[in-house]
Amino acid sequence: MIHTASRIVEMVAFFGTVSSSIYYLICLWGAAVFLRERKATGKIARSPQTLPPVSILKPLKGTDPEAYESFRSHCLQDYPEYEIIFGVGDSGDPAVASVRQLQREFPKHRIELMVCQEVLGANVKVSNLAQMLTEARHDHLVVNDSDIRVERDYLRRVIAPLADARVGAVTCMYRGAAAETLGSRLESLGISTDFCAGVLAAQRVEGGIRFGLGSTLAFRRADLERIGGFESFADYLADDYELGRRIAGLGLEVKLSDVVVETYLPAYRLREFVAHQLRWARGVRDARRGGYIGLIFTFGLMWALLTVMASGGAFWVWNTLGLTLLLRFAVAMVVGSRVLGDRHVAGNLWLIPVRDLVWVGVWIAGLAGHAVTWRGDKFQLRDGKLIRDDSRTVGS
Repeated sequence: MIHTASRIVEMVAFFGTVSSSIYYLICLWGAAVFLRERKATGKIARSPQTLPPVSILKPLKGTDPEAYESFRSHCLQDYPEYEIIFGVGDSGDPAVASVRQLQREFPKHRIELMVCQEVLGANVKVSNLAQMLTEARHDHLVVNDSDIRVERDYLRRVIAPLADARVGAVTCMYRGAAAETLGSRLESLGISTDFCAGVLAAQRVEGGIRFGLGSTLAFRRADLERIGGFESFADYLADDYELGRRIAGLGLEVKLSDVVVETYLPAYRLREFVAHQLRWARGVRDARRGGYIGLIFTFGLMWALLTVMASGGAFWVWNTLGLTLLLRFAVAMVVGSRVLGDRHVAGNLWLIPVRDLVWVGVWIAGLAGHAVTWRGDKFQLRDGKLIRDDSRTVGS
């Protein structure tokens, strides 16, 4: 009986190992296509007549690492006409000082700060965006997270695809600049070697992407109005996903830009890292339930180790473990280093087994439960929507 059970576990684990290896190959395929297309794209035409004026909307709450330099990078764009509108929910928010400093440093730019006094939904970031939109002068919009830093040609490259009427939104992958703590390094490693690899795999398997990433969403005001405006998803946790999904639902393409932006991560302690991952996991579970369940077929290291244990350490199984690790490290280096330009991936390869096994535990915990915490605010998550605890609200 025990022998039979062991054989069943071994077979299931081996199947999981094979499925994970296939997934890693799809990630490498997606990375190869991305690199080839990025090379073919070359330099974006620099004729200002072809570039529409743009409104950048940046909702803020509190401060992020390197916040001022990240804000400042948006004021250095090689772009003919654009404005930046910052929004806070409270005039006493510490981010206000950075925006005022930015206005002093760049007096010729239109940089507006709006205090958004209404609460239109549980997700205050989206509630603020709806109010900030009233101050936007232009019909091409860019929304990105408060902690995003960009290069000088960022706007040119993310706006350019919208010249095609079939493209409804443009989004970007990103890399994380980690602090010195273990939790921050694990977070950065997950972004560069797993999360973005999954985006590239989804693009190949699904024939494109039908969601957005908070690192950047560029779109037209008219298409936003067609999906009901920001107010229509002001109660959703995964607002970036919802915006992309709803624009794709109009029959328009969501384009993955060749631009890679950067986010500066907090000095997460290990507990904070796990809590952040759990919030993300439950958000994905509610937004893409089938995709979340399917992640079980991507846990290569877990399945390979389980195969070794169930087989009693047979020689061929050790070879399988070695091949699985080789493919996992290949994905990390190709996606993290070559696609995203993360210079720290190679030095942190030894942490990948730790990160992957922790993520398995987070994934299991994410299957159940509805509690999420965002910047100190607590919520219950129901079908992707946030329900406030103690009348508190979520920040950007």
